[in-house]
Amino acid sequence: MEINQVLMTSVIAGALVAGVRVPSEVRAATDGGVEKTPVYPPAPKADQVDDYHGSKVADPYRWLEDPDADQTRAWIDAENKVTFAYLAGIPAREGLRRRLTELWDYERFSVPFKRGSVYFYFKNDGLQNQDVLHVTNGIGGTPRILLDPNTLSADGTVALSGVVPSEDGKLLAYGISVSGSDWQEWKVRDVETGKDLSDHLKWVKFSDVSWTLDGKGFYYSRYDEPNEATRLQAVNYYQRLFYHRVGDPQTGDTLVYERPDQKEWGFGGSVTEDGRYLIIGVWHGTDPKSAVFYKDLTDPLSKVVELLKDWDASYNLIGNDGPIFWFRTDLNAPRGRVIAIDTQNPSRENWKEVIPEATETLQGVSVVGGRFIAEYLKDAHSQIKLFGLDGTFRREVTLPGIGSIGGFGGKRKDTETFYSFTSFTTPSSIYRYDISTGESTLYRSPKVKFNPGDFVTEQVFYSSKDGTRIPMFITHRKGLKLDGHNPIYLYGYGGFNISLTPEFRVANLVWMELGGVYAVPNLRGGGEYGEQWHLAGTKLHKQNVFDDFIAAAEWLIANRYTSTSRLAIGGGSNGGLLVGASITQRPDLFGGALAAVGVMDMLRFHKFTIGWGWTSDYGSSDNPDEFKALYAYSPLHNIKPGASYPPTLITTADHDDRVVPAHSFKFAATMQAAQSGPAPILIRIETKAGHGAGKPTTKLIEEVADRWGFLVRVLGMETTMGGIRTGEK
Repeated sequence: MEINQVLMTSVIAGALVAGVRVPSEVRAATDGGVEKTPVYPPAPKADQVDDYHGSKVADPYRWLEDPDADQTRAWIDAENKVTFAYLAGIPAREGLRRRLTELWDYERFSVPFKRGSVYFYFKNDGLQNQDVLHVTNGIGGTPRILLDPNTLSADGTVALSGVVPSEDGKLLAYGISVSGSDWQEWKVRDVETGKDLSDHLKWVKFSDVSWTLDGKGFYYSRYDEPNEATRLQAVNYYQRLFYHRVGDPQTGDTLVYERPDQKEWGFGGSVTEDGRYLIIGVWHGTDPKSAVFYKDLTDPLSKVVELLKDWDASYNLIGNDGPIFWFRTDLNAPRGRVIAIDTQNPSRENWKEVIPEATETLQGVSVVGGRFIAEYLKDAHSQIKLFGLDGTFRREVTLPGIGSIGGFGGKRKDTETFYSFTSFTTPSSIYRYDISTGESTLYRSPKVKFNPGDFVTEQVFYSSKDGTRIPMFITHRKGLKLDGHNPIYLYGYGGFNISLTPEFRVANLVWMELGGVYAVPNLRGGGEYGEQWHLAGTKLHKQNVFDDFIAAAEWLIANRYTSTSRLAIGGGSNGGLLVGASITQRPDLFGGALAAVGVMDMLRFHKFTIGWGWTSDYGSSDNPDEFKALYAYSPLHNIKPGASYPPTLITTADHDDRVVPAHSFKFAATMQAAQSGPAPILIRIETKAGHGAGKPTTKLIEEVADRWGFLVRVLGMETTMGGIRTGEK
């Protein structure tokens, strides 16, 4: 909605070389109703010990940090052999896969956007691995395919990472990512002919592109070419901003801005709608505080002006009216407001407040049709309000229900905009919004083979350990009995100012069809209630996030939704950390756990790829006080030998260059060695995949079938999914 500032050998031969034994028998089935613990591959321990401010910390599986070493590859292959044999032995799994495939097979569209007279949108026929970019000339024109990423690889592992048309809609810059890597390559396609030009940019990461108004070129940011052997692990420093002229080789691109004195700074270049200014959003890792510089594009000799350089708040450029720049900021307003800065009189005493802070949290603002369109969160669901450019409130947009919106983009002169609406039980539908009349018209609506009326969502509030009031969405079939026996999947995140809002997912629908309950608490560390809510779950306060999550589980049990043996938790990335910390702190509370691509080694996360950028949320083990806090909850370092942990399925990918797979590798090896109970501790390692973005539909379906199949077994659920009735134990 606004210009962002930025912001992832043979099995036997390998085993013999590395000295890892591949089990000849994988005891993954039940025998007489008694679960047998899988036989895990041996993982040799090294004598690696590190000194953190006088504290000696062992790291016996340091060798697993090298994903391409023979020993590591053999361990990966052996672990996958155990895991996939276990999963294949679950009777309900095939029925789950079939039902997921059936439900996933529905036509879906993205919100359209316009450049010139051309409308661009993504469409998926249902089971296509990647969404396909279509164009039409005019909103009622005949659609045609402009770019089909499914043709770029046989297995769907090449995905589009970004598409940006020129202002006249004649050229398209597009980025591709291979196997889920954060590294991108950018190319240029002629929209009319569908043919690629000669342009080919490499080593782009954490960057979009922004065209000049004349369509002759665009701005983008890149890093120096990494060492090929370590490109999936090496830290990323010294990003630089370039201008690329269409038709020129990348070696001839013009360096626009760099800061050799600030290796951790990143730059996002955006051209204002009038084409006059290049806005340089300066970011530092995931810290929401930012800086903003600009360059006058009407003067080839103009210097970069450091407009906002104090790093005292977040500043997101919304747009401009000549020299007047509008920003969404949390300066003196933790829930957000809109201010205007006159670049000809930029002193703070001349700043003007346009839209003041509200009770709700301001998530984003766009300028469309001569209006500010502001998206707010009210208790983690969307509200849309329109304001005049002088800040006068005009109207609130009536939404179809309690849910989440996307879109509301466009240009200042546009008379229409489009948005999507979704909820936990409503697939994403597209609406056209008339700016002058305020009328929403349903534009496209998917047809999924289920009845939304069979399910219900409620929002409850519960108290965390310190008394903080936490909201939670609970979705399930109608007629749920509060008998303490319902299987629950409790999903959380709680970090990096990211808000969890209602969203339809086929995976969750299948879980609820199984009789499961889907619960989502809005934990501190997220952005649901502004920057204070975010900061309350960071650094020395990170334990609040885990306390909030554990309190949600206790509330669900106390209110007879479920019991420990029927309660599973899940989360990915920072949410994987959440799961890891929760099961190491309260292994007695959960009946199952799904930990995806988690940050598990909190003492070394900053030593890989962009991990250093997360220190704004986590802190760093290089700091003595922060080390103590990190060490106290780091999942890897709080596994206790001889403890009895709940059944756990850890998932990661060998090409994850955001949260490197070593986190999951070391966590799994340590848990397997420590486990004293019978519950399985498994790791599922996807190949040719990354942190999650761009993952093909086929891989998504297989992974979800494995996740739900695992929970069906370990929670003892009965299901007739796919015509198979099982009473898993």
